[in-house]
Amino acid sequence: MIKLISFTNKNSSSHLISVGLITDDQKVIHYMNASQSLGHDPKLGLSMISLIENESQTLPICFEILEAYKNKKLPEPSTLPLHSVTILAPIPRPVSMRDGYAFRQHVEAARRNRGVPMIPEFDHFPVFYFTNHLAVTGPGDLKVSPLAQEKLDFELEVAIVTSKSGKNIPAKNADEYIFGYMIMNDWSARALQMEEMKLNLGPAKGKDFATSLGPYLVPRKCLENKRISGDKGERYDLNMKCFVNNIQVSNGNLKDMSWTFAQILERVSYGVNIFPGEVIGSGTVGTGCFLELNGSKITNNQWLKPGDVVRLEVDELGVLENTIREDK
Repeated sequence: MIKLISFTNKNSSSHLISVGLITDDQKVIHYMNASQSLGHDPKLGLSMISLIENESQTLPICFEILEAYKNKKLPEPSTLPLHSVTILAPIPRPVSMRDGYAFRQHVEAARRNRGVPMIPEFDHFPVFYFTNHLAVTGPGDLKVSPLAQEKLDFELEVAIVTSKSGKNIPAKNADEYIFGYMIMNDWSARALQMEEMKLNLGPAKGKDFATSLGPYLVPRKCLENKRISGDKGERYDLNMKCFVNNIQVSNGNLKDMSWTFAQILERVSYGVNIFPGEVIGSGTVGTGCFLELNGSKITNNQWLKPGDVVRLEVDELGVLENTIREDK
C-alpha cells in the first residue's frame, strides 16, 4: 500500500516541504532521497503535484522504494522516524478545491430537520461549491477565530485528487482522471454559515477558514480490493467514522454516495479545464456532522469547542485527528 505524505523535518530550520511515504512500521521514507539512491530522477517528486503529474513514472518508483525498504536496501538518510517530522496535508496548496453534496442520507436529514421537503434537483445533477484552497491544514492543532467558534462543526468526507488535465470528461472515463483518495474534514462555522446563506450565494465565511486533509494520500491503483465498479463510475467500500473526544458520533460508508466521483467530475469539467492537483470532496456522509446529528436528536445541541479532539477514520485512508484551539 502506497501512503503518500507531505512533511517538514522538525530537525531542520529550512521548513522545506518534502514528499514521503509512510511504511507499515511507521517510518517516513524521503521520496526524493530514496528515488535518487535507486537511480531515478528525484525531480519527479519535488512536490506532491509533481509526483501526481508524473504518476506513470512515479508510482512504479514508489513500489520500488517500498520493496527496497522491506529488503533493507535503502541508504539511512532516506528514512526518518515518524516523530521527527510534521505531517502536513498531502497537498498543502491544491490547485483548486471544490466540495460536493453526494450523500442523499445527509441531504434528506438536513432538510427534514429544517422542516423543508427533499429538493428534487438533487437527483438532476451533482452540485458542488468552491472552497478556500489556501486555507488547507493537515493533522494536529486547528486554530479557530472567535466568530467561527459559534456552532463549530466537523464534516466527515473523503476527497479525490485529480491526476491529469481534461475538459468535458464523460463519467464513463472520469475515474481515469483520479490519482487518489484521502480523508477530508470540511470544518463549518454554522452560525456564520446560516446567516450568510440567507443571501442565496452559498457558504462563504462559514467555510473558508479551514479544511483539513490527510494524513496521507492513497493512489487509486492501491484500492482495487475495495472497488465496486458500475456504469456510473466507481464506488469504494470504505467505512467512515468520526470520534469526538474518543466518543463515536458518526458511522457511514463511502459506497453510499448517491453521485459517484466520476459523475461529479463530469459535471465539474463541463465547459472548463481541470488540471492535476485539484481536490474535490464527496460532501458529508450520512451522520457525518453535528448539524445533522443535533437535528435528528442523536446529539443534544452539541458543537465543537476549544480543546475538543476530532478524529476521522476511514478504511485504508488512515486517521485524521485535529485538536481545536482558540485563535485569539
